[in-house]
Amino acid sequence: SSHEYKLNFKKSKKVCLSYIQDAMLQKQWKRAAEFLTFYIESLEKDFSTEYMGPSEIIWRIGTEILCHHSHSSMKEFNSFIEQMKTLGVKRYLKVCLEHVFHLLCNGLIDEAYQNLSLAESWRFGEQTVIQDKEMKLIQAYRGLLDYYSWSKQKNILLEHGQDGLEDLSVEQEMHSCFRKAAMNLKEIIKVPGVWDIFVKCYVDLLEFYGDHNEAHQVLKEYAYNSKFPANPNAHVYLYQFLKRHGESKKSLLSALKILHEIVPSHELMIDFNIMLQKSKKRKKRQLGLEVIFAVLDYVGWKENVRAWSCLARQVKQIVVSEKHLDWIKQEWNPRKDWWPAFHFSCYLAKRNWQENEGLSYEKALVAGILLGKDCKYFKYVSHQGCKAQVKRFRILKKFVNKHNPVYLRIPD
Repeated sequence: SSHEYKLNFKKSKKVCLSYIQDAMLQKQWKRAAEFLTFYIESLEKDFSTEYMGPSEIIWRIGTEILCHHSHSSMKEFNSFIEQMKTLGVKRYLKVCLEHVFHLLCNGLIDEAYQNLSLAESWRFGEQTVIQDKEMKLIQAYRGLLDYYSWSKQKNILLEHGQDGLEDLSVEQEMHSCFRKAAMNLKEIIKVPGVWDIFVKCYVDLLEFYGDHNEAHQVLKEYAYNSKFPANPNAHVYLYQFLKRHGESKKSLLSALKILHEIVPSHELMIDFNIMLQKSKKRKKRQLGLEVIFAVLDYVGWKENVRAWSCLARQVKQIVVSEKHLDWIKQEWNPRKDWWPAFHFSCYLAKRNWQENEGLSYEKALVAGILLGKDCKYFKYVSHQGCKAQVKRFRILKKFVNKHNPVYLRIPD
């Protein structure tokens, strides 16, 4: 019957699609291509009125297969994409963007720019308004390529100076690229979103032409505007800009404080800790201790000598002065159940000693203060150091033994 035929036909399409997905997951690109051919042929015979998006399925799967197929060529990819552009007006600009990305990944920058220019001039009734976001992206990426051209011209001028007619034409071309890039990049970063590369390029343009106030304003807006999603990179860019231009320590600390709240394991937390340790204000020094403890909660920092050195230095200062032991207590109590196994096991003591003497020294000092002179990590490292007749390990052992009563006062 007609009904039974439609059910079987629908089922066979679904099975075929599952075969394609399975082949792609196993990276069997030739097999996936064969099944996709069958799938396309089956769609041509499908007279059902049920809505589906076959053109998008074909576009997504076909693109992936052509990107990985061993016998695929750029000519075939371009031909396929051009067909996909005509299949669905609603996704025309998305297909154009994907085409551009593929061209860029293959180093075809001029071709990518040409495709962006063609897409920017595209108009199709109400679809032009509906796809406003995609159009903004098209313009933004064109601005990015204009920035790339500007950067190339700038480097030519910087290398060869500004003498002669040839250099004058290069400079004119550079300014032309600047105007086009700045106009498009400025527009896209007004839209709430994550625009890291666009912001960096726009700020670079502004800084080169000495418009530091505008660059500062752009970065502040990107970092602090509540309409934008939380983005650690926004605060990194702002901090780097402030540092480049010799802004106040207060401004630098403010940028890093927010970064600490978003990503406590960020590499800039070492800089943040060092700045806080140098502060005369107790609250900032206490925050510095909190920052470095938080950094070492993450496995990526376990063997970082700088991080352990920062913690060792501050903990040692507190122990010697016998002031603010409550700071150490506040940070240590939530960690005392898992840090010993995470950082101070006997296995780690042996490995750290063999691989990095400096790391084992800093960790042994912290372990001795937090866990006392009977800590396995401290005992092993200090014994090996003294056995090797390294003077600083003898001093370390004496220090921990002398201040061992402090360890007894740290826990609850």
